[in-house]
Amino acid sequence: MAKRLLVAVALWALGGPAGLHHLYLGRDNHALLWMLTLGGFGVGWLWELWLLPGWVAQANSTLEAPRDEHPPLSPVRFLGQVFVGIYFGLVALIGLSSLPGFYLVALPLAVGLGVHLVSEVGGQSSDLQGTLTAAFITAPIFHGRSVAIVPISLTTSVVAQRHRHYKASRGPSKKLSARLYRLGLAYLAFSAPLAHCAFSNTAATANYVARAIGATLDWVSVFPSLSGILESVLLLPYRVWKALGFGGSYFQEWEKVFVFVQSFQSERQQMAYKVLGLHSDSTLDEINKSYRELVKRWHPDHNRHQAAEAERRFIEVQAAYELLTQMKKQKPV
Repeated sequence: MAKRLLVAVALWALGGPAGLHHLYLGRDNHALLWMLTLGGFGVGWLWELWLLPGWVAQANSTLEAPRDEHPPLSPVRFLGQVFVGIYFGLVALIGLSSLPGFYLVALPLAVGLGVHLVSEVGGQSSDLQGTLTAAFITAPIFHGRSVAIVPISLTTSVVAQRHRHYKASRGPSKKLSARLYRLGLAYLAFSAPLAHCAFSNTAATANYVARAIGATLDWVSVFPSLSGILESVLLLPYRVWKALGFGGSYFQEWEKVFVFVQSFQSERQQMAYKVLGLHSDSTLDEINKSYRELVKRWHPDHNRHQAAEAERRFIEVQAAYELLTQMKKQKPV
């Protein structure tokens, strides 16, 4: 049956983060990726509206891709492999880190599967055996360290890109029930360890999540607008849970995550005042005045003899100013 663009757009709008439009178009691996990442953390879902016409045409086409050619290198796919590999590694770290041999078996397996899932999106594929081999070879080098997730993901993504190829010819389409069964099993395998850890060892899981959110916000702190949006997204489950009136010891553990992030933001505000040489009760006019003076003082064009330090200070001043002005504007008058 021919696929219709109007139906695809409707499914994108109604259930895009769950991958309903990809399921409709027969892109099951893409649907699974969206189910596990909520539409590529929201960004991928919004972006792909412009790609739907091409995917609908591809789903209705009977032409096969040239199997003897190498797919072109895609920086977007490569970055997706790296980030999804890291994401899968973090989920494994939260849900499976208590297993014996975690850093040698479970962690590289999780990262490798995340990278391979991105490799399987669309009409391309890669060598699963080569991808997992790269993950298991890299893992012992960084044994016992959480940072191992990053080099393992980078290595496996490079290997996956080197072995990229077009998928074999499409056979007869499988029944929807069979496809949903496979997707359900994959989703259960991904979420069950995390759910078990969250409910049976709530304190440790909340601690992991708090550290992960803090590290993420710290990494993007130089962009206060992005940091604020990211904070709202990461804390959305907590706010929904609180709005629904849930309580108990389980909720109290997760409330610590919210308190941690709030204290993290408060610390950033104090640091911003320090960068601008101001007190916490400074007015918006005082913030503007200090910002103008410091921008002139540390502009790289005026400090060619100390360019590196001037650039660092200049960026710090801009980030501090944006954070404090946003905070002042959000406060009720």
